[in-house]
Amino acid sequence: MTAVAFAVGASFLASCVEFVEAFTIILAVGITRSWKSSLLGAAAAAVLLAVIIAGFGLTLASTVPLPVLRGVVGTLVLVFGLKWMRKAILRFAGIKGLHDEEEIFAEETEALRNYGRAQAFDWVGFTVSLKSTLLEGLEVAFIVITFGLNSGDMSLPALGAAGAFVVVAITGFAVRKPLEQVPENTMKFVVGVMLSTFGTFWAGEGLGIEWPAADLSIVPLIAVYLLFSWLAVRRLAAARTARAQSQSSEVAAVA
Repeated sequence: MTAVAFAVGASFLASCVEFVEAFTIILAVGITRSWKSSLLGAAAAAVLLAVIIAGFGLTLASTVPLPVLRGVVGTLVLVFGLKWMRKAILRFAGIKGLHDEEEIFAEETEALRNYGRAQAFDWVGFTVSLKSTLLEGLEVAFIVITFGLNSGDMSLPALGAAGAFVVVAITGFAVRKPLEQVPENTMKFVVGVMLSTFGTFWAGEGLGIEWPAADLSIVPLIAVYLLFSWLAVRRLAAARTARAQSQSSEVAAVA
């Protein structure tokens, strides 16, 4: 039950992050070019993602033995989660800039205005909307497939992703502006921790490790990753501050 709850939660949060980024592009296309082409492009991408999830998920589940599947998928999820954790840690430490949806919206709007407008159907807007939604959605598809394969039920993580889509869509089209107030980096960090935890847990099962508390072993694993992240942020932030002070001292000395 613990694993199922975390799986749905991770799928929901990860999908929220990706759908917020995709919505920024869909909004830019709709306002600048055509709402029809923008929404049709996003819908086409959603259909392709559903086919990918159903096709790969069912094929892998029926052809690959579960222990092998858990080992391979666990390793991939671990790598994927550590990548998200790394980005979030660098942003919390002030080394990497935060994701600015308002700035991305402005850049996309300016770029789209440079294209000539089509007379009938706006294929430029359709293509941009489809590509951005598909690219962001592929990470969602990966998460849904991996959690579905390991839980043996594709519907639960898919439900989490669908819930995120509904929440972002309703919120976004209600305000009709980029969702820059969403704590995207915090959400990405939480998902990174959850993916890293599940990746470690599943990879261990694939290697034959019997976790002492079964699914409840996920909780101490989360604590370990949270502690590591906290220490990493503190150390990187301190190093950044020390470097900035050193550079200021050098400039003052030269002056």
